[in-house]
Amino acid sequence: MAEWPIYTVHQLIELGVIERPMDGNHGSIHPKTADFVESGIPFIMASDLKGGRVDLINCAFISEKQAGQLAKGFSIPGDVLLSHKATLGRTAIVQDCNFPFIMLTPQVTYYRIKDENRLNNRFLKYYFNSRPFLDIFEAWAGGGSTRSYLGITAQRDLPIPMPPIEVQLAIAELVGPLDDKIEVNRRMNETLEAMARAIFKDWFVDFGPTRTKMALRGEDPQKENVARAPYLAPDIWSLFPDHLDNDGKPEGWGEQPLDQIADFLNGLALQKYPANGGLSLPIIKISQLRAASIASADIASADIPTSYVVQNGDVLFSWSGSLIHRVWTAGRGALNQHLFKVTSKHFPKWFFFHWIAEHMPSFQATAASKATTMGHIQRHHLTQAMTFVGPPAVMKAADEIIGPLFDRQIANDLESRTLAATRDLLLPKLMSGEIRVRDAEKLVEAVA
Repeated sequence: MAEWPIYTVHQLIELGVIERPMDGNHGSIHPKTADFVESGIPFIMASDLKGGRVDLINCAFISEKQAGQLAKGFSIPGDVLLSHKATLGRTAIVQDCNFPFIMLTPQVTYYRIKDENRLNNRFLKYYFNSRPFLDIFEAWAGGGSTRSYLGITAQRDLPIPMPPIEVQLAIAELVGPLDDKIEVNRRMNETLEAMARAIFKDWFVDFGPTRTKMALRGEDPQKENVARAPYLAPDIWSLFPDHLDNDGKPEGWGEQPLDQIADFLNGLALQKYPANGGLSLPIIKISQLRAASIASADIASADIPTSYVVQNGDVLFSWSGSLIHRVWTAGRGALNQHLFKVTSKHFPKWFFFHWIAEHMPSFQATAASKATTMGHIQRHHLTQAMTFVGPPAVMKAADEIIGPLFDRQIANDLESRTLAATRDLLLPKLMSGEIRVRDAEKLVEAVA
C-alpha cells in the first residue's frame, strides 16, 4: 500500500504550491442584502455551491463599483471553494464564466493552485469531499452545529495528501464521471420537477384547460386569462369540461380536504423503542429529512410497527420546526415524531405530493405565526386545506403524464445515491493509496 506524503496548507503555501487561502470581507465592509442588484458581480454564498459548480444564475449580485471597494474575496476560474462557516464542507470549482471574478462571503474560502505540476484542483476538491477530510474539518470547526466555524488561520493546519501528479489526475479522471452523472441527474430532476409541477398546477389548481375554453368563447369570469388555442392533445382536451361550476371548479369535479385524499401517519416517540442489541433501524428525524440523509447515530428497535418503517419512495412531511416534504430515498429507517409518513389507497403518490407542495406556503406561514420557538401545524390545518379531484378519466390521463416524470425523479435520486456511495467508498482509499486507480476502475464500471 502506498503512503502519500502529507503536507499542511501552511507548508504548501511555503512551498509555492498554493496561494494563501482567502475568504470574503468581514464586518461593516461585508455587503448586505440591501446592496444586492439585478446584475453585476456574482456574490457567492455557501448555498450557491451546487453539484461541484457555482450557481452563477440564482446567486445574488453586487455592483462592480461596490466590488471594487472590497478588500478581499476575489475568486477566479479554477479556484477550489470550500464553505467553512455554519454550512460546512460544500465544495465547488469556479468554472469559466463571463465575469472577471466572483466575490465570496466570509463563509466561503478559495484555494488557488500556483503549481499545477504538483497539485491538481480537481484532486483537491475531491479530497475536500472525502470523509477523512470532512471528519477532521467538522471536528475542528465545532461538530457541524449552526455555530460551526473554521477560519482561515485554523485552516492552515489542515492536512492535504500529495500523491504524484499523475496519480492525482488519474483519481480525478476516475471520480469525475461519477460526479458528472450525479450532476446530470440533479439537473434532470429540476427539469422533471418543473414539468410535473407546471402540468399539475395548470390542470388541478388553475383549471387551465377549462378556463381556456371559456376564454375562447369570451366567458372567462376572471378576464385576465388570454385566449389560447387548445394546447393539449385532442383526446385529453376533450376530458375537460367547458365551464366552471358555481364553486369555481370545473363542472363534475370533486373537492376534498387534504387529509381525505391521503393518510398522514405521525411518527413515534422512538426513545420508547430503544435498540435492544438485536436488529435496529436508524431514526429519521427532522434534521435527517432536511438533509435527505441518515447521518445520525440514533437507532431504534426494528420491532416497531411496520407502518412506522420508512422505505425508499415514501413521502415524508415534517409538520413541526422546518416544514418541508420530500420523497425519501436515503434508505430504510424509523419514523420519528414530528414527521408524517403520507400514503394513500386511492390516489397516486404524485397527486398528494403536489397538493402538499401547493399548501406548503400556507402551512409555513401558520407555523411561523405560532408563539412557540418551534412552529407547527395541527391536524385541523390539513382538513382546512382543500384539494380538487378530477373525474376518473382526467386522473388517469394525468397519471399517465405526471406519474412517469415523478417516478423518473425517484429513480434518478436513487441512482445518484448509489454513485455517491461508490465515490465516498473509493475516495479515502484512493487518497491514502490503499487501493490503486486501476483496481478502483472495475468498481466504477459496475455502477456507472
